[in-house]
Amino acid sequence: MLTSLFPLGWQHYLLGGLLIGLGTALLFVFTGRIGGMSTVFSSTWSYVVRGPFFQQPRFTGSRGWRLVYAAGLIVGAAIWWLGFTDGTPLATRVPAWQLLVGGFFVGYGARLGNGCTSGHGICGLGSLQWPSLLAVLTFMATAFLTANLAARWLA
Repeated sequence: MLTSLFPLGWQHYLLGGLLIGLGTALLFVFTGRIGGMSTVFSSTWSYVVRGPFFQQPRFTGSRGWRLVYAAGLIVGAAIWWLGFTDGTPLATRVPAWQLLVGGFFVGYGARLGNGCTSGHGICGLGSLQWPSLLAVLTFMATAFLTANLAARWLA
């Protein structure tokens, strides 16, 4: 059964999960900061968008370390791609317009839910926050429903 669920093996998923958990735990233990990505997105936009939402002190006051955090994710992905793949560019059969629409809805949902799956799923659940559990259950139910509807609609 594991082979059908994980045709490329499960070990790298376990290692990735442990490293993500360790990284967010170390960030919280050493700085008291929560490493959710939707706040990284909003704090980055605070450089460009002068609207009151993006100019909140929680965004403008934390954007320096959040940019470094985001850069670490990009560098980590580059190291993985260069060191553990054959260098073939990643590709998808999903049209660009669907990726853009999906990205818009994900971003809107992250703002509406006061956080994203990384903030709620990794940091919130890791610190036993009940609102994060409800958010993650909502994210997952919506994802299952959307994936099944899209598979039937696009098939």
